[in-house]
Amino acid sequence: MLDARDIDLHYGAAQILRGVALEAAPGRVTCVMGRNGVGKTSLMRALVGQVKPSGGTITWRGEDVTRLEPFARARRGIAYVPQGREIFPLLTVEENLRTGFAALDGRAEKSVPEEVFTLFPVLKSMLRRRGGDLSGGQQQQLAIGRALVTRPSLLILDEPTEGIQPSIIQDIGRAIETLRARGDMAIVLVEQYFDFASALADRIVVLDRGEVVLAGEAGSLDREAVRRSVMV
Repeated sequence: MLDARDIDLHYGAAQILRGVALEAAPGRVTCVMGRNGVGKTSLMRALVGQVKPSGGTITWRGEDVTRLEPFARARRGIAYVPQGREIFPLLTVEENLRTGFAALDGRAEKSVPEEVFTLFPVLKSMLRRRGGDLSGGQQQQLAIGRALVTRPSLLILDEPTEGIQPSIIQDIGRAIETLRARGDMAIVLVEQYFDFASALADRIVVLDRGEVVLAGEAGSLDREAVRRSVMV
């Protein structure tokens, strides 16, 4: 289980996060919502070690990982699909997928799980195509597939529907549902597309100006209050 408590984060003199708490458990989707610029991506970067909090603790499977480097967290089963995808445009789809092996230790099996192609069949038919030649939606599928190559126990997705065509948004939604149903993976989903997020979320955390303003089980929160909190 992921347990982040009292997370403060500063960029220089500017405080970005204030006392943020977040939990994620296997077989559940925790959705982080909020308007642009409220600190959602900064929180995700803190969870994976790309930035270090100025206060608070991040615990994963009972271990304090607050100060661990990103590669050490990846080897503990934490995978991150960043906003903007960040695939390698000059590498083929297969080569992009294989870059996920870097997160595996020397004993782990270095092969692309068949599950990647079951969830996103288009990737198997495009293994020899360069990543930069794919559509935005296909690149997003590739980015998620690359994260799954690391065989994570915690999958963090930062706005996976941004700029994506509706048909692929549905594919991504079905993939998240399938991964949740396995029961052994915790999923943190950052999302502004309210209908997509609310359909998937087991737990919702809403940020505003770097603070949690709403949090709870998805079924117990006032749906309209959540919607108002994320409207631009």
